Amino acid sequence: MCRRAASLLLAAALVAGASVGCSNGNESAAPQATATATPEATPAPSASASAPTIPAGKAPEQSFAVGVRQLKLNRDGDRPLPVRVWYPAVGRSGGKPATGVDAADGRFPVVMFSHGLGGRPADYETLLTRWAAAGFVVAAPTFPHTSGTDQPNVLDVLNQPADVSYVLTEVLALDGRDGDPLRGHLATDRVAATGHSAGGVTTIGLFTTRRDERLAAGIVFAGTALGVGTAFAGAAAPQLFVHGEADEVVQYAAGKAVYDAVPWPKAMLSLPDGDHGRALLGNGTSLRVVADTTIEFLRWTLYGDSTAKDRIATAAARDDVATLDNNL
Repeated sequence: MCRRAASLLLAAALVAGASVGCSNGNESAAPQATATATPEATPAPSASASAPTIPAGKAPEQSFAVGVRQLKLNRDGDRPLPVRVWYPAVGRSGGKPATGVDAADGRFPVVMFSHGLGGRPADYETLLTRWAAAGFVVAAPTFPHTSGTDQPNVLDVLNQPADVSYVLTEVLALDGRDGDPLRGHLATDRVAATGHSAGGVTTIGLFTTRRDERLAAGIVFAGTALGVGTAFAGAAAPQLFVHGEADEVVQYAAGKAVYDAVPWPKAMLSLPDGDHGRALLGNGTSLRVVADTTIEFLRWTLYGDSTAKDRIATAAARDDVATLDNNL
């Protein structure tokens, strides 16, 4: 399918409320698109592209304090991309994220996160700070045309994989920048892409039409391949899908179909009573299971911690709120 046809299909489905939805806890029918997207022409992914090989290692066992900062980025001068970054910090763990605090000792893998339609990175802070406290630097851009505005341009989702790759390049560059608080603290060869809803589409695109060979793993929350396809390319990059079976915006079957098409090690965490976003935005039992399962997955894929791989199934089974199809 040509990219223009995919764009039109994406718009029609979103306007009908059957695909990518809002990322707040009160999902509604998707808003009308306000402009025509101009997705970038991209070359077909190279068969020689390869994800990084992560050597065996051990993830940190302690919980870190969390620092937070804001980056002001702009791709090509006309796509402003403010980025919220949470990182492991010095200090006592368990408190709220703090600005202006030093990074903890060590080098930490980088996790990119893409928000849903009409959302912002701060909406997901409960989950993302748990990732940072576990030893990951989490970078979440606010996209220019699909964030918390009255009428997000749903078609612009197709431009967002390139935004994420640009932001990733800029974030990784901080590791060598004199005077930057994250200088010497980023494991630049250990990177994952994650995202919710429209951000899930964005994340899938980073492994299909816009394959970024720096990515070693992906996590897709309530996502669909609409507009970006399922032609997964490059070297194996394990994938974890998380989807509520009662999702009222992106049907569970649509997410499962993408999961089934992944040719690499993969798992799908299904929440029988889960809706489109409450497990990510709340602070209850489901959020705890989602957080613990994704953390163990990231520990395995980015730290090379085989014991974390063994704990994924245990984390998923906690409190009997989810099931796990495990093909990792």
